[in-house]
Amino acid sequence: MILCWHNFRWPSFRLPLLGAALGLAAITGTAAAQTPGSLDPKPLPPLANPDDPQLAAKQLFGRKSLPAKLEPRAIGFYAKGCLAGAQALSIDGDNWQVMRLSRNRNWGHPDLITLLEKLARKVSAVSGWPGLLVGDISQPRGGPMLTGHSSHQIGLDADIWLTPMPNRTLTRKEREEMSAVDMVRSDRLDIDPKVWTPKHITVIRAAAEAPQVERIFVNAAIKKALCREARGDRHWLSKVRPMYGHNYHFHIRIKCPPGMADCTPQEPPAAEDGCRTEDLAFWFSDAVLHPKPPPVPPKPKPPLTLADLPAACRTVLHAP
Repeated sequence: MILCWHNFRWPSFRLPLLGAALGLAAITGTAAAQTPGSLDPKPLPPLANPDDPQLAAKQLFGRKSLPAKLEPRAIGFYAKGCLAGAQALSIDGDNWQVMRLSRNRNWGHPDLITLLEKLARKVSAVSGWPGLLVGDISQPRGGPMLTGHSSHQIGLDADIWLTPMPNRTLTRKEREEMSAVDMVRSDRLDIDPKVWTPKHITVIRAAAEAPQVERIFVNAAIKKALCREARGDRHWLSKVRPMYGHNYHFHIRIKCPPGMADCTPQEPPAAEDGCRTEDLAFWFSDAVLHPKPPPVPPKPKPPLTLADLPAACRTVLHAP
């Protein structure tokens, strides 16, 4: 299972939660971009008691294959909510291709889908990449996922591979089994110069400069490289935040759409570029790079139930 750390506020919580952070970081496993999909996905079996109040919400939302026929609404917070009126990103565009089709996670709020389509065109124009390989966005009705992310629940998050789209249409097998390229050196202290290029900076910058984008999450080694190598106007670096994993892809998060009262915004990022030595020191500490197992393994956090989500998510779940 992939654990996501996108919802903490840095750096104020850093020291109090260090022990928990290291314990979870130690079990993050392989990046989601590396987990193969299925060429023959099977529908999940019916639930024996779908009305059980203790049932994990991911079991309910993970079984919805189509969006709710409601007005588009991002409901709740990025890691505790759902999505009404989702729109699918077409699996093929002139400048993008969707990966891991078996997951059925190419759904998002229409504002995010529009942004991704525009970004793919811009990236192709400014970077020389043919386009983007798009990973997980959200499930058809958002909500918690059976595997992977803790965020991506309200249709405002998307993963973009750090591997450029090839100049051809990938086969279904390639989309399910192809691996993204690891951009980080084996010691995790910096990027791998054999695969990292200036074009990666251009791509991430193009995403960060979009006004709707609230945050971009990358591996700390990638943030370090951006700080070192970015030229000219550097204001966009304030949106780019280091995060566990994210060495195969970067994560785009957009703001709550205007006028959407049900959407809980995240605190805006600080204006500083986050490139000071002290800003990055935590991520390159021995405790983070080589975490020791906690003396007492932490108890697994119970999964979210439907009652834990905003009340409107019940309507989304049961809508036609």
